[in-house]
Amino acid sequence: MDRSVYIAMTGATQTMRAQDAVSHNLANASTVGFKSELSAFQSVPVLGPGANTRINAVAEGVGQDVSQGSIQHTGRSLDVAVNGPGWIAVQAADGSEAYTRAGDLQLGADGSLTDSRGNPVMGTGGPITVPDSAQISVGKDGTISTVPMGQGPNTVAAVGQIKLVNPDPSQMSEGPDGLMHMNDGSQADADDTVTITSGALEASNVNPSSELVKMISLSRQYEMQVRSIKTAEDDSDSSTKLLQTS
Repeated sequence: MDRSVYIAMTGATQTMRAQDAVSHNLANASTVGFKSELSAFQSVPVLGPGANTRINAVAEGVGQDVSQGSIQHTGRSLDVAVNGPGWIAVQAADGSEAYTRAGDLQLGADGSLTDSRGNPVMGTGGPITVPDSAQISVGKDGTISTVPMGQGPNTVAAVGQIKLVNPDPSQMSEGPDGLMHMNDGSQADADDTVTITSGALEASNVNPSSELVKMISLSRQYEMQVRSIKTAEDDSDSSTKLLQTS
Protein backbone atom coordinates (compact mmCIF):
# COMPACT_ATOMS: atom_id res chain seq x y z
CA MET A 1 0.00 0.00 0.00
CA ASP A 2 2.75 2.40 1.00
CA ARG A 3 4.47 1.90 -2.35
CA SER A 4 1.37 2.72 -4.38
CA VAL A 5 0.72 5.83 -2.27
CA TYR A 6 4.31 6.98 -2.78
CA ILE A 7 4.12 6.49 -6.54
CA ALA A 8 0.82 8.36 -6.80
CA MET A 9 2.03 11.13 -4.49
CA THR A 10 5.17 11.62 -6.59
CA GLY A 11 3.10 11.74 -9.76
CA ALA A 12 0.72 14.33 -8.30
CA THR A 13 3.61 16.52 -7.11
CA GLN A 14 5.34 16.49 -10.49
CA THR A 15 2.06 17.19 -12.29
CA MET A 16 1.63 20.28 -10.12
CA ARG A 17 5.13 21.42 -11.10
CA ALA A 18 4.28 21.03 -14.78
CA GLN A 19 1.05 22.93 -14.17
CA ASP A 20 3.05 25.83 -12.69
CA ALA A 21 4.94 26.23 -15.97
CA VAL A 22 1.70 26.27 -17.96
CA SER A 23 0.18 28.84 -15.57
CA HIS A 24 3.30 31.00 -15.89
CA ASN A 25 3.00 30.96 -19.69
CA LEU A 26 -0.70 31.83 -19.63
CA ALA A 27 -0.07 34.69 -17.19
CA ASN A 28 2.41 36.17 -19.68
CA ALA A 29 0.39 35.62 -22.85
CA SER A 30 0.18 39.41 -23.29
CA THR A 31 3.66 40.31 -22.00
CA VAL A 32 5.82 42.08 -24.58
CA GLY A 33 8.68 39.90 -25.86
CA PHE A 34 7.90 36.99 -23.51
CA LYS A 35 9.21 33.57 -24.53
CA SER A 36 7.15 30.60 -23.37
CA GLU A 37 8.73 28.19 -20.92
CA LEU A 38 9.12 24.61 -22.07
CA SER A 39 8.80 21.68 -19.68
CA ALA A 40 8.69 17.92 -20.05
CA PHE A 41 8.49 14.79 -17.93
CA GLN A 42 11.86 13.04 -17.75
CA SER A 43 12.84 9.69 -16.30
CA VAL A 44 15.09 10.05 -13.25
CA PRO A 45 16.53 6.99 -11.43
CA VAL A 46 15.53 6.53 -7.79
CA LEU A 47 18.65 6.68 -5.62
CA GLY A 48 19.22 4.41 -2.65
CA PRO A 49 18.89 0.68 -1.99
CA GLY A 50 16.64 -1.29 -4.28
CA ALA A 51 16.42 -2.36 -7.91
CA ASN A 52 18.36 -0.25 -10.41
CA THR A 53 15.31 -0.23 -12.68
CA ARG A 54 13.34 2.06 -10.36
CA ILE A 55 12.63 5.46 -11.95
CA ASN A 56 10.46 8.49 -11.32
CA ALA A 57 8.85 10.74 -13.92
CA VAL A 58 10.01 14.25 -12.99
CA ALA A 59 8.71 17.49 -14.55
CA GLU A 60 11.67 19.67 -15.46
CA GLY A 61 12.11 22.86 -17.43
CA VAL A 62 13.92 22.32 -20.72
CA GLY A 63 14.43 25.96 -21.69
CA GLN A 64 12.45 28.57 -23.58
CA ASP A 65 10.75 28.59 -26.94
CA VAL A 66 12.77 31.34 -28.66
CA SER A 67 10.61 31.51 -31.78
CA GLN A 68 9.56 35.04 -32.71
CA GLY A 69 6.19 36.40 -31.65
CA SER A 70 4.02 38.52 -33.91
CA ILE A 71 5.14 42.10 -34.62
CA GLN A 72 2.69 44.79 -33.61
CA HIS A 73 3.22 48.30 -34.97
CA THR A 74 2.68 51.05 -32.40
CA GLY A 75 4.20 54.14 -34.01
CA ARG A 76 5.99 55.04 -30.75
CA SER A 77 9.58 56.04 -31.44
CA LEU A 78 11.01 54.19 -28.42
CA ASP A 79 9.22 50.92 -29.18
CA VAL A 80 11.58 48.49 -30.93
CA ALA A 81 11.19 44.89 -32.06
CA VAL A 82 14.11 42.57 -32.81
CA ASN A 83 13.89 41.08 -36.29
CA GLY A 84 14.47 37.33 -36.18
CA PRO A 85 17.06 35.88 -33.78
CA GLY A 86 18.75 38.27 -31.39
CA TRP A 87 18.46 40.07 -28.06
CA ILE A 88 18.68 43.54 -26.56
CA ALA A 89 21.39 43.90 -23.92
CA VAL A 90 20.39 45.44 -20.58
CA GLN A 91 22.01 45.81 -17.16
CA ALA A 92 20.48 43.53 -14.53
CA ALA A 93 19.88 44.60 -10.93
CA ASP A 94 23.16 42.98 -9.81
CA GLY A 95 25.14 44.95 -12.41
CA SER A 96 25.68 42.04 -14.78
CA GLU A 97 24.69 42.09 -18.42
CA ALA A 98 21.45 40.35 -19.34
CA TYR A 99 19.26 40.10 -22.42
CA THR A 100 15.63 40.70 -23.31
CA ARG A 101 13.26 40.86 -26.27
CA ALA A 102 10.95 43.37 -24.57
CA GLY A 103 11.48 46.51 -26.64
CA ASP A 104 9.07 48.93 -24.94
CA LEU A 105 11.89 51.26 -23.91
CA GLN A 106 11.48 54.17 -21.51
CA LEU A 107 13.34 57.38 -20.69
CA GLY A 108 14.08 58.12 -17.04
CA ALA A 109 14.02 61.58 -15.49
CA ASP A 110 17.81 61.67 -15.73
CA GLY A 111 17.75 60.72 -19.42
CA SER A 112 18.71 57.09 -18.85
CA LEU A 113 17.26 54.64 -21.38
CA THR A 114 15.69 51.60 -19.71
CA ASP A 115 13.42 48.69 -20.50
CA SER A 116 9.89 48.56 -19.06
CA ARG A 117 11.24 47.04 -15.82
CA GLY A 118 13.71 49.86 -15.27
CA ASN A 119 16.84 47.95 -16.32
CA PRO A 120 19.31 50.28 -18.11
CA VAL A 121 19.71 49.53 -21.81
CA MET A 122 23.33 48.79 -22.70
CA GLY A 123 25.18 50.47 -25.55
CA THR A 124 28.56 49.67 -27.03
CA GLY A 125 30.18 51.66 -24.23
CA GLY A 126 27.85 51.05 -21.31
CA PRO A 127 24.36 52.22 -20.27
CA ILE A 128 22.81 54.68 -22.71
CA THR A 129 21.84 58.20 -21.66
CA VAL A 130 19.76 60.42 -23.94
CA PRO A 131 19.93 64.23 -23.52
CA ASP A 132 16.84 66.43 -23.62
CA SER A 133 15.65 66.25 -27.18
CA ALA A 134 12.85 67.51 -29.37
CA GLN A 135 12.81 64.25 -31.31
CA ILE A 136 14.24 60.75 -30.83
CA SER A 137 14.55 57.99 -33.42
CA VAL A 138 16.07 54.51 -33.39
CA GLY A 139 17.77 53.15 -36.50
CA LYS A 140 17.69 49.63 -37.85
CA ASP A 141 21.11 48.90 -36.34
CA GLY A 142 20.10 50.26 -32.93
CA THR A 143 21.64 53.71 -33.39
CA ILE A 144 19.77 56.32 -31.34
CA SER A 145 19.56 59.73 -32.99
CA THR A 146 18.13 62.92 -31.48
CA VAL A 147 17.27 66.47 -32.45
CA PRO A 148 18.44 68.79 -29.63
CA MET A 149 15.88 71.03 -27.98
CA GLY A 150 15.39 74.27 -29.90
CA GLN A 151 17.23 72.99 -32.97
CA GLY A 152 15.99 72.19 -36.45
CA PRO A 153 15.66 68.71 -38.00
CA ASN A 154 18.97 69.19 -39.83
CA THR A 155 20.86 68.97 -36.51
CA VAL A 156 20.32 65.25 -35.94
CA ALA A 157 23.05 63.71 -33.79
CA ALA A 158 23.74 60.11 -32.78
CA VAL A 159 23.91 59.69 -28.99
CA GLY A 160 24.45 55.95 -28.71
CA GLN A 161 23.83 52.54 -30.18
CA ILE A 162 21.84 49.75 -28.51
CA LYS A 163 23.93 46.62 -28.04
CA LEU A 164 22.32 43.80 -30.00
CA VAL A 165 23.56 40.24 -29.53
CA ASN A 166 22.78 36.81 -30.91
CA PRO A 167 24.44 34.07 -28.82
CA ASP A 168 23.58 30.39 -29.13
CA PRO A 169 20.26 29.92 -27.23
CA SER A 170 21.67 26.73 -25.68
CA GLN A 171 24.24 28.90 -23.88
CA MET A 172 21.55 31.03 -22.24
CA SER A 173 18.98 30.49 -19.51
CA GLU A 174 16.28 32.58 -17.88
CA GLY A 175 17.10 33.99 -14.46
CA PRO A 176 14.78 34.75 -11.53
CA ASP A 177 14.58 38.34 -12.81
CA GLY A 178 12.89 37.20 -16.02
CA LEU A 179 15.94 38.15 -18.11
CA MET A 180 18.15 35.84 -20.12
CA HIS A 181 21.72 35.32 -18.88
CA MET A 182 24.76 33.55 -20.30
CA ASN A 183 25.20 30.22 -18.50
CA ASP A 184 28.90 30.85 -17.87
CA GLY A 185 28.36 34.40 -16.61
CA SER A 186 30.13 35.99 -19.57
CA GLN A 187 28.94 38.81 -21.82
CA ALA A 188 27.79 38.10 -25.36
CA ASP A 189 29.54 39.93 -28.19
CA ALA A 190 27.65 42.53 -30.19
CA ASP A 191 26.36 41.17 -33.50
CA ASP A 192 26.09 43.59 -36.42
CA THR A 193 23.72 41.23 -38.28
CA VAL A 194 20.94 41.70 -35.70
CA THR A 195 18.46 44.41 -36.70
CA ILE A 196 15.44 46.01 -35.09
CA THR A 197 12.23 47.64 -36.29
CA SER A 198 11.39 51.00 -34.72
CA GLY A 199 7.81 51.86 -33.81
CA ALA A 200 6.86 48.23 -33.22
CA LEU A 201 6.78 45.63 -30.46
CA GLU A 202 7.13 41.86 -30.44
CA ALA A 203 4.18 40.15 -28.79
CA SER A 204 4.48 37.09 -26.55
CA ASN A 205 4.94 33.84 -28.45
CA VAL A 206 2.65 31.94 -26.05
CA ASN A 207 -0.17 30.07 -27.77
CA PRO A 208 -3.06 30.38 -25.27
CA SER A 209 -5.11 27.62 -26.91
CA SER A 210 -2.24 25.15 -26.72
CA GLU A 211 -1.48 26.06 -23.11
CA LEU A 212 -5.13 25.63 -22.11
CA VAL A 213 -5.17 22.15 -23.65
CA LYS A 214 -2.05 21.31 -21.63
CA MET A 215 -3.68 22.64 -18.48
CA ILE A 216 -6.77 20.47 -18.95
CA SER A 217 -4.64 17.40 -19.65
CA LEU A 218 -2.48 17.97 -16.57
CA SER A 219 -5.58 18.53 -14.42
CA ARG A 220 -6.93 15.14 -15.46
CA GLN A 221 -3.58 13.51 -14.70
CA TYR A 222 -3.59 15.11 -11.25
CA GLU A 223 -7.12 13.88 -10.56
CA MET A 224 -6.06 10.36 -11.56
CA GLN A 225 -3.11 10.46 -9.14
CA VAL A 226 -5.30 11.72 -6.30
CA ARG A 227 -7.84 8.99 -7.06
CA SER A 228 -5.03 6.42 -6.86
CA ILE A 229 -4.06 7.72 -3.42
CA LYS A 230 -7.69 7.45 -2.25
CA THR A 231 -7.94 3.90 -3.63
CA ALA A 232 -4.77 2.87 -1.78
CA GLU A 233 -6.17 4.40 1.41
CA ASP A 234 -9.47 2.52 1.01
CA ASP A 235 -7.61 -0.76 0.38
CA SER A 236 -5.53 -0.18 3.49
CA ASP A 237 -8.66 0.42 5.60
CA SER A 238 -10.27 -2.74 4.24
CA SER A 239 -7.16 -4.79 5.02
CA THR A 240 -7.11 -3.44 8.56
CA LYS A 241 -10.76 -4.40 9.10
CA LEU A 242 -10.12 -7.94 7.80
CA LEU A 243 -7.19 -8.37 10.19
CA GLN A 244 -9.29 -7.11 13.11
CA THR A 245 -12.08 -9.54 12.20
CA SER A 246 -9.74 -12.51 11.99
